[in-house]
Amino acid sequence: MAIKIGDKAPSFTLIDTNEKSIALKDYSAKSILVVIFSCNHCPFAQAWEDRIVAIQDSFKSQDVQILVISSNDANQYPADSFAEMKKRALEKNFNFPYLYDETQEVAHSYGAEKTPEVFVFDQSRTLKYHGAIDDNYDDENAVKTHYLKNALNDLLQNSSPTTPTSEPEGCTIKWFN
Repeated sequence: MAIKIGDKAPSFTLIDTNEKSIALKDYSAKSILVVIFSCNHCPFAQAWEDRIVAIQDSFKSQDVQILVISSNDANQYPADSFAEMKKRALEKNFNFPYLYDETQEVAHSYGAEKTPEVFVFDQSRTLKYHGAIDDNYDDENAVKTHYLKNALNDLLQNSSPTTPTSEPEGCTIKWFN
């Protein structure tokens, strides 16, 4: 079961694709922290990758940081291995840390189930938005509701997100057997 609006962000320390140890607390100075569970192989996750990069670009100067976490079982899905994550991060020019949750503990602590699945936290690391990036993975030009962008804009205006939750759309996280 996913953490709920108003819950605190579960802490973690993971390795990113540059083999650097990254902890939630490393970003304590950021006004807003976005944690997205994603992966390499899922077509939904792939469809949203460029949008995640663009959102990080758009909001970086406003003290927003995105962290993307892959928790899939790489034994079942070799495309989601740490080596493949490193390649993907370089190929797609990820401008955010791409973290490997090899034990799946972080995904379990957040209650994440899909890739991609978004959790947005304010400065005190209280969950303010949980759900999808937007309402159309297939066609960026056909998006009607930009859930993540809207939540970020609301929080930057010191307001709670108008839409605090939406249904994440994507592949299921591939859990260990």
